[in-house]
Amino acid sequence: MTRTRGWATVWTVLRLAMAAAIVAAITAQLAKSIGTATELGRDVTTTIANFFSFFTILSNAATAIVLVWAAVWFFTRGRSAAAEPSTLALALAGVSTFMIITGIVYNTLLRQIVLEQGSAPIPWSNEVLHLVGPLFLLADVFVGPLRRALPWRSLWAIVAFPILWVVYTMIRGPLVTNPVSGDPYWYPYPFLNPNNPGGWLPVIVYVVVIALAILAVGTFVVWWGRRRGEAAAGAIGDAEATASVPASSVSDRP
Repeated sequence: MTRTRGWATVWTVLRLAMAAAIVAAITAQLAKSIGTATELGRDVTTTIANFFSFFTILSNAATAIVLVWAAVWFFTRGRSAAAEPSTLALALAGVSTFMIITGIVYNTLLRQIVLEQGSAPIPWSNEVLHLVGPLFLLADVFVGPLRRALPWRSLWAIVAFPILWVVYTMIRGPLVTNPVSGDPYWYPYPFLNPNNPGGWLPVIVYVVVIALAILAVGTFVVWWGRRRGEAAAGAIGDAEATASVPASSVSDRP
């Protein structure tokens, strides 16, 4: 079903709708954070920089871009294609991994914690970014159309972004004054804050566990994509082989 043109069109429209919902959710929460910072006399520039330092925001923003990219490709070049381009396939695998991890980490560790993003969370925006979006990208792994099998080395490109984000976060953290509390440091998530009780040890443990989770999810996404892509390629090859057999040779068979 996922290889039919009808399904590809339907799912592509859903990708555009999901991208629009994500953009709306990010924009609404950012506007509220800026408004609160302005009202309370906080540093607006730091508030904006902190907002876009959350893994959730970066993952969702990247997801919206990739979903729009996938839609533009499909409607301009993909209607007659057998599979998506390799670069698009890698981007989709990457944002799928990041969003699934976002959903897992938030709903298991952070749902009951108010994060210092500049203002109180907007409920509908919060759900789109932490639940609806991750569930959609999980579904996209299973039913997204025209999937291409990626080589296993693609996994390293997928895990590179979270590694770079952790490095950025740990370097930036002690250099930023928290605009909400005034503390001489700011970390987007409490489990990354070495100033909490326990110091660096809990931070290291959490980073290792989440890194293993990212590796596991990324491995699954690539594996499932290879399974779907190779199966589709085999089906296309069989169809082409059948089409190449002359009709007369088929009819002459006993």
